[in-house]
Amino acid sequence: MSQLSRNAGPDPPGPASHPAKPGTFDYVAGFRNGRGRDNREAPQGPPQHYGGGGGQQQWPQGGGNHGGNHGGGYGEPEYFGDPRYAPHPQQGGGHDPYAANNPGHTQAFSVNEDPYGQGSTYQAGAAAAGPVGPRLHWKDLLTGVVFRPAPTYLRMRDYAMWGPALLVTFLYGLLAIFGFDGAREDVINATLSSAIPYVLTTGVAVTISFFILGVVTHTLARQLGGDGAWQPTVGLSMLIACLTDTPRLLVGMFLGGNEMFVQLLGWATWVAAGALLTTMVSRSHDLPWPKALAASAIQLVALLSIIKLGTF
Repeated sequence: MSQLSRNAGPDPPGPASHPAKPGTFDYVAGFRNGRGRDNREAPQGPPQHYGGGGGQQQWPQGGGNHGGNHGGGYGEPEYFGDPRYAPHPQQGGGHDPYAANNPGHTQAFSVNEDPYGQGSTYQAGAAAAGPVGPRLHWKDLLTGVVFRPAPTYLRMRDYAMWGPALLVTFLYGLLAIFGFDGAREDVINATLSSAIPYVLTTGVAVTISFFILGVVTHTLARQLGGDGAWQPTVGLSMLIACLTDTPRLLVGMFLGGNEMFVQLLGWATWVAAGALLTTMVSRSHDLPWPKALAASAIQLVALLSIIKLGTF
């Protein structure tokens, strides 16, 4: 037995091991240990030991996730942009750390977009929209103030009209003095040199008065939440006050201002002036009609007292 033991040959050699060569993936420790990007499987055997350590190395338990996890295998980096590692939304409506408005995941908006605004809902005091159309000719303006009020006011809300407004108001003031019996008699009986300054002064005074009343109407409209410009509002209010009172003035020049028919006509034209002023303020300032009527109240009372009834 001892001879058999001494004559026995050497143990059969194990499988040949080929050392890693430079320039190959096996030369890199990370790829040989299964830690590369494209290797999702755990190594089949224990890891190789480098150096002279004699202890056995154990694979981590529970900490390394192999294949299909968000962070890849054990020791692998997190590859951003790879769809295989993209975060999946959690089920059940829980908190999503990758949702918008979280740090690192902000929500994008377009330029000049207000994400917390109310869209196209109108808000009083905001900037008004652009002009509806081109400026009306003065003939269309004068006829539209009375016969086509709503579209005319809406179209002219962005344009000043000082020429027609001042000229028409001044001409109205020159004739307004003849609508009162006492003032008409004084002018007719006076000399020409004294009558002309009297008539011109009345025309200027009426123009200034109507201008101030228009400014008051605009100021009240802005206080009530309107957004219109002051020049169109004042110009249109002057035209409305003059054009609506022209029928009473023409009849009163021949029949006298104290006649019952002239008084009734004055009340009717005053109501028409109130309706037109309310419509104008509503279109020019984007106000509901109760607020537009309230903004026009002072001008209406002044017109009734000074011009229509002559009791101021």
